[in-house]
Amino acid sequence: MLNRRGFLGQVSTASVLAAFPAGLKETLARVEKGPLPVIRPKALRKGAKVALVAPASPASDSENLRIAEEVMVSLGFVPKAMPNAARATMYLAGTDQERAADVNAAFADPSVDAVWCLRGGYGSPRILPYLDYELIRKNPKPFIGYSDITAPLNAIHRMTGLVTFHGPNGADNQTDFTLSELKKVLFEAKAAGSIAAPPPPVPREAYGERENRLRRLVPGKARGPLVGGNISVFATLVGTPFEPDLKGRVLFLEEVGEEPYRIDRWLTHFLLTGRLSGLAGIVLGKFHDCGPKDFHPSFNGTWTWQEVCADRLGTLGIPVLAGLRFGHVPDKATLPLGVQAELDVEAGTLSLLEAAVS
Repeated sequence: MLNRRGFLGQVSTASVLAAFPAGLKETLARVEKGPLPVIRPKALRKGAKVALVAPASPASDSENLRIAEEVMVSLGFVPKAMPNAARATMYLAGTDQERAADVNAAFADPSVDAVWCLRGGYGSPRILPYLDYELIRKNPKPFIGYSDITAPLNAIHRMTGLVTFHGPNGADNQTDFTLSELKKVLFEAKAAGSIAAPPPPVPREAYGERENRLRRLVPGKARGPLVGGNISVFATLVGTPFEPDLKGRVLFLEEVGEEPYRIDRWLTHFLLTGRLSGLAGIVLGKFHDCGPKDFHPSFNGTWTWQEVCADRLGTLGIPVLAGLRFGHVPDKATLPLGVQAELDVEAGTLSLLEAAVS
């Protein structure tokens, strides 16, 4: 017998899908039958053709596409700018259909070996109904990006089982750390081991590490497939057909330019929906420029983002570690969604236990 919650869930899903393309209903019906097998794309190698797409915002710099092409060439790849990559529709890089069409076409093109997002920004959740998930599942390739790209990273993994990659955007000039982390996850078909580790402190008098300090919010160890991304974008997936299943997963989160009270709001929303129950563990990256601003909120002071996370996540009964190197900072690790990882709070490590690529 269908209980009230299940009935309401079906009614809600049906009403949402009514406005979406017909093919999406078939994909969702397949996904809801049970966990999909994990699909590992092929490792990136010299000479690979890389499609450059813009699923979110247009570049603020007119040279952004050329810069991304230069980055790809420097890595030994052959760049291919998709037809709508340089378009602009207000704060979006073209219409929803144009941006989705580029992603679909990149996966459909047999000459393309990987799909790399030029930048984040705003609007990538808008393209999720127009992605051809069956096409993507049958043509697996690395899909790479971060920030607003959190939405298609999670949606594609949820709807296809494909491992996707929360890593630098295509136009990013990568630091030595970022490049090294990218290569050990995407260039080699073996378990990468420890990722996103902070640099070892340099001992000197009258100094205590602050910038790269690990914060062990809740002790313990956890194992499970990785899932996550930017908090504010991840929150837009809750209650949609594209929301990833968090049961038994290690959730990674990062943020930029948001005050603690807003981070509190999103984490509280996750808690109230029950979405965080059943998680194996949580790892927090860099929360760049997320300190409290003057008079926000304007009542009786505020918390830091670390204190908010400790308060909201500390009662879940699962390990929580903060301060690893991923997010909106120059030194950022590449985190593969769907790959088994181990979080060890005492050791301060996040380790990949299996290969992300084949």
